[in-house]
Amino acid sequence: MAVLRLGPLLRHVDWETGTSATVWIEADRPCEAEVRCADGAGGAARTWQIAGHHYALIPVTGLRPGGETAYRVLLDGEQVWPLPDTAFPDSTIRTPAAPDAPDADSGAPDTAPDTARDTAPAAVRVAFGSCRWAAPPGDASPDPVGPDALDALAHTLARTPGAERPDVLILLGDQVYADETSEETRRWLAERRDVSQPPWQQVADYEEYTRLYYESWLDPEVRWLLSTVPSCMIFDDHDVIDDWNTSEAWQRRMRATPWWQERILSGLMSYWVYQHLGNLSPAELAADPLYAAVRAAPDGTEQLREFAARADADPTYTRWSYRRDFGRVRLLMVDTRAARVLAEGARAMVAEPELAWLREQALDGTDSYATSGRAGPYDHLLIGTSLPWLLPHFVHDVEAWNASVCGGRRGPRWARLAEDLRQRGDLEHWAAFPASFDALTELIAKVGGGPAAPATISVLSGDVHHAYVAEPDWSRWPQPPDSQVRQLTCSPVHNRTYASIRLGFRFGWSSVGRRLGRAFARHGRVTPSRLDWRKTGGPWFGNQLMTLTLRGRAARLRLDQALPEPSGERARLVTALETDWPEG
Repeated sequence: MAVLRLGPLLRHVDWETGTSATVWIEADRPCEAEVRCADGAGGAARTWQIAGHHYALIPVTGLRPGGETAYRVLLDGEQVWPLPDTAFPDSTIRTPAAPDAPDADSGAPDTAPDTARDTAPAAVRVAFGSCRWAAPPGDASPDPVGPDALDALAHTLARTPGAERPDVLILLGDQVYADETSEETRRWLAERRDVSQPPWQQVADYEEYTRLYYESWLDPEVRWLLSTVPSCMIFDDHDVIDDWNTSEAWQRRMRATPWWQERILSGLMSYWVYQHLGNLSPAELAADPLYAAVRAAPDGTEQLREFAARADADPTYTRWSYRRDFGRVRLLMVDTRAARVLAEGARAMVAEPELAWLREQALDGTDSYATSGRAGPYDHLLIGTSLPWLLPHFVHDVEAWNASVCGGRRGPRWARLAEDLRQRGDLEHWAAFPASFDALTELIAKVGGGPAAPATISVLSGDVHHAYVAEPDWSRWPQPPDSQVRQLTCSPVHNRTYASIRLGFRFGWSSVGRRLGRAFARHGRVTPSRLDWRKTGGPWFGNQLMTLTLRGRAARLRLDQALPEPSGERARLVTALETDWPEG
């Protein structure tokens, strides 16, 4: 009998028709995987194989728009989900209402004129965060990094009647930590190979990556949560290694080691299987030649390995970025790791084809709406980038200084010192790629201007192990955007926040830090940016999630932090911030 090794994960839910979804699973052997819904909808798919592991991405069709239905997973006709004696409610698939259907939240007819909206339910709820170190605490020990925010969200949704369920959960990187393994995983690695040899107690190959995903997604609360809330994902550095693709010198050093090739190929292969495929729509999957080749082969390992090698060698070979539209909310998830150009003198956070794609997707439909006099194609634009666009001022200025000095503005001796500091100090955010920072800023300003401008543009980020809200000051900009623009940073979901991080980022936002940062910028002969910004919320430290509720052209932001219940038995979410943005 086939066994469900991992999943199910509810991934893509169709927002155009509300009639289909995809469900991802891993089984322990080849089999027919099937989803059966209580309302008669369903679908089936044969598993495909990578490195001895068996996966399926099951297309579910026949769903009712604006409905919610429980579902079961069967392997070769035998039910494997829900698990026997589970403490959680049934996993369900919730679909958006059809464009002309009554408002799903209010039950009232949709009377909004098409100048205000074309297709949308009353609200779209988007929860997001990053950096989840999944190591479980021992049975008798408190969690060393505090309560897990995803565990707390699962408990809230499962046990609180009327709790607001996100329409999508956006995970902005570091879903697994290939370079910081748990004590339990280190013991497993030591039984498998000699951990006194590189890469030591980090993961080395595809099989070891699968262990990380089991450890992360077999957590009972997280497993149920991902089975019932659709998710969008993108990698960050720890999904491969800390500071992945920091610089050309870093890349040369890593490629000279005997173990790096296997690590990077395994990281990209496992990301494609466990995270990337589920980001795609059924139409995108049908058009994907690699997905077709892997499914057609008895074992798709070599095809996937060749793809990963080409993707690592050429940042323009494939696209990990993607777009999702949730009614009149558009999400552009941007790859800020594999798509980098690292050659000194031509450094870019994203290669030119990737930047062109980002512009195209952000502006798609705006021209026709502008000429027609109607509202734009979407009310809210979300740009998902694991690395923040707007950082604390001191950090931004130091990274801009470092980029300039590494590029030779102060001579070769300073360039060598700056490169060492860049790699030691993680100086590799948008500010470390000044041309890319300016390009993103210009795109946001362009999208936010004119008659087709969305009400809000939100840059969703993680990485920096604290949460904050920052707003740009466009007063020196020739044509300030009409949209309300904010940097929303939320990290970690579950990880340590050292005292040095707390002190460092508080200093980074301070007036003293700002003055010192300006001194660095002058030393590096950095051209001052036309854009300024200010922190309007935070910093908050701890394990946390942000949620955006987007209704019409208004928005509400909530920050919830995970705290232990008084009994100590489970985590709970406590709201640290809730604020409304008026209609724009």
